[in-house]
Amino acid sequence: MERMKRFKRRLSLTLRGSQTIDESLSELAEQMTIEENSSKDNIVHENLKMGSDGESDQASGTSSDEVQSPTGVCLRTRSHRRISMEDLNKRLSLPADIRIPDGYLEKLQLSSPPFDQPLSRRLRRASLSEIGFGKLETYIKLDKLGEGTYATVYKGRSKLTDNLVALKEIRLEHEEGAPCTAIREVSLLKDLKHANIVTLHDIVHTDKSLTLVFEYLDKDLKQYMDDCGNIMSMHNVKIFLFQILRGLAYCHRRKVLHRDLKPQNLLISERGELKLADFGLARAKSVPTKTYSNEVVTLWYRPPDVLLGSSEYSTQIDMWGVGCIFYEMAAGRPLFPGSTVEDELHLIFRLLGTPTEDNWAGISSIEEFKSYNFPKYKPQPFINHVPRYLLDTEGIELLLSFLRYESKKRISADESMKHSYFKSLGMRVHTLPESEFFCLKVEALIFVLVHIQIFIQQNIL
Repeated sequence: MERMKRFKRRLSLTLRGSQTIDESLSELAEQMTIEENSSKDNIVHENLKMGSDGESDQASGTSSDEVQSPTGVCLRTRSHRRISMEDLNKRLSLPADIRIPDGYLEKLQLSSPPFDQPLSRRLRRASLSEIGFGKLETYIKLDKLGEGTYATVYKGRSKLTDNLVALKEIRLEHEEGAPCTAIREVSLLKDLKHANIVTLHDIVHTDKSLTLVFEYLDKDLKQYMDDCGNIMSMHNVKIFLFQILRGLAYCHRRKVLHRDLKPQNLLISERGELKLADFGLARAKSVPTKTYSNEVVTLWYRPPDVLLGSSEYSTQIDMWGVGCIFYEMAAGRPLFPGSTVEDELHLIFRLLGTPTEDNWAGISSIEEFKSYNFPKYKPQPFINHVPRYLLDTEGIELLLSFLRYESKKRISADESMKHSYFKSLGMRVHTLPESEFFCLKVEALIFVLVHIQIFIQQNIL
């Protein structure tokens, strides 16, 4: 009895963990077989043959509703409960509107291997494949959205749900295989489940390509700003900034650095949901490794320490980019649009002042900094560079907290969400579950606040 309890408790914890869909499906099939074949009530006999999973290995199917035990005790069989599509969706965290193929549930219950034989990796993959996951024909290409060095992104539609999806098709070279950026993106996103991070739905692998299937969002922040004529309401700036920080705080708590924050990598839905995307340059910060590549972050959003060659950084590398994006949303133009590394540093120093030992300890000993021989710029009053009423005193204070020369002095994502700048959003935004920040439940919507909702309706699409 105790072994049975331990097994069921272990299975329950497994199904609630960060298990892949096919692994969960296989575990469910195995458990269903146990339930279908088990005829025990609450009595367990020591001389019953036990399987490797702790359940009885004795056959349970008879023509009678009673089974004779080896000790002569009669056990009444349980009524057989057939699993429904709703059960499958709930237990595996599948989309509620997924279309399970006709007859699949029956086949799953009839063809499950014996419960004392663990499923192989091949059988687990086959379970998902029968539903339609991992198959190119499951997705219909609609429009081409963009093309890069390694990948082409298409707007598509899933036959499993009939919902729109984004298909990131990565070309595979015969000798080189999948790019490391794709491998990183997949390995990180499978464990990052948050309302402000784009969801990876599926992976399709063929000889010529690797296709990542993402949830579809209408546009990125750059397109949104262009559609607004680069004049965003400050309500929306505040809402979008908070969502950036919320997704980033989730990543940083899990020691994941995005390393490529820019408006083009922030996706926005028609309801105003903002999600971090494109984790191709992201990296899990591991111990004892402390040094990373300094060839990261698009030039306009790259912090000065990385521009000067630093490869020892942590989560603060992302916070400088947040400050640049904050300014860009408010002012309608990039903060530091440099064309080269030297030009970028000149723009930064002209506004914030050439760094000294007082505001950047150790700067005078950095060879790269000394080689440029920068003029001694004095810091400019930031208020003079922000047009009209776009940033109030609290907003400028928060902005400058992102733009500290010394990385360790930059405000963190968690700390910045508590800043008084966000006071008008109310306390409820700090208590919503990570997975329900923007969901269909009205009580979990930040946009239910009237003064926020109005501006979203004006500016979204």
